[in-house]
Amino acid sequence: MRTVTAVAHRGDPYRVRENTIDSLRSALDLGADAVEFDVRLTRDDVPVLLHDATLKRLWEQDRPLLSLSAEEVRGLTAGGVPTLEEALKATDHGRFMVDLPGAANPRAVRRIVDVIRDLGADERVYYSAGAETMLAVRAADPAAEIALTWTTLAPPRPALLDAIRPRWLNYRFGLVDRNVVSRVHRDGYLLSVWTPDTRRSMRRLLDAGVDSITTNRIDTLCSLREVNAGSLRKAGSPREVTSN
Repeated sequence: MRTVTAVAHRGDPYRVRENTIDSLRSALDLGADAVEFDVRLTRDDVPVLLHDATLKRLWEQDRPLLSLSAEEVRGLTAGGVPTLEEALKATDHGRFMVDLPGAANPRAVRRIVDVIRDLGADERVYYSAGAETMLAVRAADPAAEIALTWTTLAPPRPALLDAIRPRWLNYRFGLVDRNVVSRVHRDGYLLSVWTPDTRRSMRRLLDAGVDSITTNRIDTLCSLREVNAGSLRKAGSPREVTSN
């Protein structure tokens, strides 16, 4: 039976503030197979969980992260923004998709990869971002599992795929249909999508045969996945693909 990987986007953001330890734990408790979170560096090169370049949207502090030390971030957010080390230690049973929204700089990428390696978390982590950043990840860790984020229907060039060696191609969900799924599978990759939040979109993607779905509503996805799996069992589907 085909098992679709359920990935929680930034934790469980409709219940708990995104990219916090409580949000990661909530998503795992709801049945997420993996949790996606975002990592950026502070001024003193400490990797922390934050999607935006500033603290304004989530923490009402209009301060660029790169202008702040890790201790200053801790003070301005009452400890709400965890370091990468804190997040991984607090969720030692979880698997994580580490997105690198501002880390195309090879030095910054290496710093993040080194922290994950030093914690012995390599097997629990895979990385996602665009081509430039994923080339830096591949240079920093030849064994890293990579989900190459791709935003157009034109497929990645073979030379780029050879250089990055991704396991996954990670598409915006609106671009994906059965033809895209078939092409990606034919080329030997798994297909992940982000970030459908309605039941209708999730059902369409499950039916299309994607391998992983990243969503802000992990409870909804897990529920639909169970229904879909039950339907496949009743239909006696002969196809068996496990992607998580």
